[in-house]
Amino acid sequence: METGKVVVERVGGKSAAIHCYSKYPLKFIIPNKVGPSQIDAVWIYTITYGGGIVSVYKSVESKCSEQVLEARIGSDALLAVIPDPVTCFSTAKYSQTQVFKVFPSSSLLIVDWITSGRYGRGEKWDFELYKSTNNIFLDADEPLFLDTILLEQGRYSSIAERMQDYQVIAMVILLGPKLKFIQDQIQENVKNLMSQQLRIPSGSSGRYGDIDDNPFFTRPSFLASCSVFGPKGRGVVVRIAAMTTESVYSFLQCQLSGLDSLLGVAPYR
Repeated sequence: METGKVVVERVGGKSAAIHCYSKYPLKFIIPNKVGPSQIDAVWIYTITYGGGIVSVYKSVESKCSEQVLEARIGSDALLAVIPDPVTCFSTAKYSQTQVFKVFPSSSLLIVDWITSGRYGRGEKWDFELYKSTNNIFLDADEPLFLDTILLEQGRYSSIAERMQDYQVIAMVILLGPKLKFIQDQIQENVKNLMSQQLRIPSGSSGRYGDIDDNPFFTRPSFLASCSVFGPKGRGVVVRIAAMTTESVYSFLQCQLSGLDSLLGVAPYR
């Protein structure tokens, strides 16, 4: 397994990457400037092979492509992991594990999402296996958030049959004091969005009724839920199922737009 390491610390009152190492084909790109100069943030782009180059990504025999990310977020620091979605080719087997160690004053944003595949080529949930594990530990070893998503072709039903019309599933994790304003905002926005999506007009009066009251209810194209975790609800997790990748991009762009004051630019803009 190829490895890499990046260390970011405060140097002269500003955050800077003081150590950066990677072994081919993994590569880190650290631009000199992203956003206004007064914003104290370090952006790190990771680059590796795409799914069309490495044959193992297409699951040769029983092999599984794996990726591991381990991160330690210091006190009063913020880490934002904001990738594009994973898109597995037909027959692929892919597993990723992300482990984060935080302190009570650390802040962490994780976006973890996957599409159904190369939809334009007719590939819809055609991969063999997808597994994504996200574990967060407080003060080095206290479990704060443990989560695994597993999609696997079954003997009696395929992933496509279980997912039906949904083409994207996503999870957004927000933790820590620097993200408290985003947590409050996203919980309220998801609540309002779903209250509209899951209630439909009933009768000529235009009043709204419950889903169970209408047998012709159409499955919403975008579903989201919020829940809190950790002591005193210090973290928020948002889970999403959507019929289009574009709708998830729009949701992330809107809900995370307030991060431009911390990151220099708004994610997914």
